Amino acid sequence: MRFQDKVVVVTGAAQGIGEAYARALAAEGASVVVADLNAEGGEKVAADIGGLFVRTDVSSHESAAALVEATVAAYGGIDGLVNNAAIYGDMAFDLLISVDWDYYRRFMSVNMDGALVMTRAVYPVMQRRGGGSIVNQSSTAAYLYSGFYGLAKVGVNGLTQQLAHELGGMGIRVNAIAPGPTDTAATRTQAGDAAKELVKGLALKRMGQPEDMVGACLFLLSPESSWVTGQIIAVDGGQTFRA
Repeated sequence: MRFQDKVVVVTGAAQGIGEAYARALAAEGASVVVADLNAEGGEKVAADIGGLFVRTDVSSHESAAALVEATVAAYGGIDGLVNNAAIYGDMAFDLLISVDWDYYRRFMSVNMDGALVMTRAVYPVMQRRGGGSIVNQSSTAAYLYSGFYGLAKVGVNGLTQQLAHELGGMGIRVNAIAPGPTDTAATRTQAGDAAKELVKGLALKRMGQPEDMVGACLFLLSPESSWVTGQIIAVDGGQTFRA
């Protein structure tokens, strides 16, 4: 029960990897806030784990502030934040040179800026608790050609490293997880049968499962990683390697 008496907010926790994070944190004693635009799915997950659902748009400073207010009212503070929310399952495919500009800005406001919006809202409460841990959801797409999705994840990596330095003096650590090809409903919608081709290039010849990401997330949120910050940890079956 590593997270007994700890409060952790998980964005995009109504399904997929975010849901796996929320369930695992609750199983280890955390009070979990499920933050998502999907009210039906989010309320179900929160009910299952005995947590709190707050409908949240991570691209909105007002919505993020309301989430913090509701969390503090319910649990007294915040110790951890997982910035997992993303536009992915409904992502439109297009090139950077031709994608509709309004769609591009909306996409980036969630997939990249959302991590910063949430961090700005949460860090003062974490600081009052004496510190905390933030885990951003990156992707191995940051290291591959993958259009504006990959570009957003490059931005998440940069945010992770910059915020680690800005918040380190407050006792707040900031790291990221970069999943490889993972078998979620969103990936099946986006990649279809092409996802199976990705497996051929992995060292471990299978798709990742949401549960494969849980160990890294719990480690980065826990005191076991108390001297780890500014890192992007690939959990990708050996898809990528950097010397």
